[in-house]
Amino acid sequence: MLLFAMGFLLVILQPSMGQFPRVCANTQSLLSKECCPPWDGDGSPCGELSGRGSCQNILLSQAPLGPQFPFSGVDDREDWPSVFYNRTCRCEGNFMGFNCGECKFGFSGLNCTERQLRTRRNIFQLTINEKNKFLAYLNLAKNIPSQDYVIATGTYTQMNNGSNPMFRDINVYDLFVWMHYYASRDTLLGGSNVWRDIDFAHEAPGFLPWHRAFLLLWERQIQKITGDENFTIPYWDWRDAEDCGVCTDEYMGGRHPTNPNLLSLASIFSSWQVICTRSEEYNSQQALCNATSEGPIRRNPGNNDKSRTPRLPSSADVEFCLSLTQYESGSMDKMANFSFRNTLEGFADPQTAISNPSQSGLHNALHIYMNGSMSQVQGSANDPIFVIHHAFVDSIFERWLRRHRPMLEVYPAANAPIGHNRENYMVPFIPLYRNGEFFKSSRELGYDYEYLQEPALQSFQDFLTPYLQQARQIWAWLVGAAVVGGIITAVLTGLIKACQKKKRGTSSEIQPLLIESEDYNNITYQSNF
Repeated sequence: MLLFAMGFLLVILQPSMGQFPRVCANTQSLLSKECCPPWDGDGSPCGELSGRGSCQNILLSQAPLGPQFPFSGVDDREDWPSVFYNRTCRCEGNFMGFNCGECKFGFSGLNCTERQLRTRRNIFQLTINEKNKFLAYLNLAKNIPSQDYVIATGTYTQMNNGSNPMFRDINVYDLFVWMHYYASRDTLLGGSNVWRDIDFAHEAPGFLPWHRAFLLLWERQIQKITGDENFTIPYWDWRDAEDCGVCTDEYMGGRHPTNPNLLSLASIFSSWQVICTRSEEYNSQQALCNATSEGPIRRNPGNNDKSRTPRLPSSADVEFCLSLTQYESGSMDKMANFSFRNTLEGFADPQTAISNPSQSGLHNALHIYMNGSMSQVQGSANDPIFVIHHAFVDSIFERWLRRHRPMLEVYPAANAPIGHNRENYMVPFIPLYRNGEFFKSSRELGYDYEYLQEPALQSFQDFLTPYLQQARQIWAWLVGAAVVGGIITAVLTGLIKACQKKKRGTSSEIQPLLIESEDYNNITYQSNF
């Protein structure tokens, strides 16, 4: 009954975020390279008559890229989305969307002026009804076609440079699976040649902002198709877990009784079909994933390669990662040392922060531990555990932002791997978002985490942390200053006493100093850390 009611809502509520807007997936839009659909509210492109936005040329970043991708003009994702469109809607104020018909994250209301702050909660803290509703929402998204978006089934060249559009419909959940695939797929170079060292969503600075945007868009899709504006993604806190606590039929699906690689038939997810998991097949055919079903979800948690991932992450791993002061470092890829991003992503050791791609820590450890659909990058979003796992990864990112309070300039502006500079647009999102737009507190984007809503004392400690870290860096100077200050104080005290004695000896009518020597010492400046 619940699913029927939600299905009915599709008639009156349309999704609004995704990949290629349906209204722009046609010959005219591709040949003109313009995607500026009208807003239904006034019928004008980008809602221009209502002051929501206007159709503008795309402003691409000119900052240099890192050396990881030595080609140019061979991949549709380069300078996204200019291969397909060079004019899109630029929205004003708090408006957002491919036609400026939505509100920015964190805002609502007819004119997008009302601030909102929703809370993401621990999946184990949900009531039975809340948990069942979340599972039903997931299943609904898997069975409802996206009304506003389609996916590309061919490259721009295969589309004959726009004159032969190649797009197809897709359900709401798989739309996001496909987007994750498209951002991380290999570059097709022609013949049987591919370039594998490329990823617009992983192994570089954009990993955390990209997935933050991905989850926000996914969250909003669920809000749209269900009519539940207060829906938020729950998170799975996997610190110190001894096994996969969510891998039960009550939650994300238990183990099949006779085939340990499949899900229990009692789980609604056992009937799900995966897409975009056969990367080698696509590469050999020089083709894109076309979202054809490729079999059931595979998962065998814990039966992974123990030499690569011996255990699930610990609280100590997370705390060490949070202590790292540099967001990014060195080559800004999976070889970066002492990088918070690379350590959280899992390519650096969570106890030393030294790069070690042969091991999988933190974020990567969970993917490998699941030993199935989650363990292959391009198709990992097929497993619904993906969203609750990444929600927790995002919460760790949020803790780091609150502890270290970095300026936007901390995010690299240049020389990062392709697609990962601060001003690069994220692949493959339309409307357009830059990496730097999501390098800020979640509360500015309209959401928080239940376990981060801590008492005032903890907030005060988090406030002091960056200043204490700075103090440690100049501690030797402070000690030296204190010693010198002590010597100067002693000398001044001696001189004052000498002057007092001399004055008392020459005139009994002269009054003593208003501040005695003991009091003088008490008002000298001190530094206490």
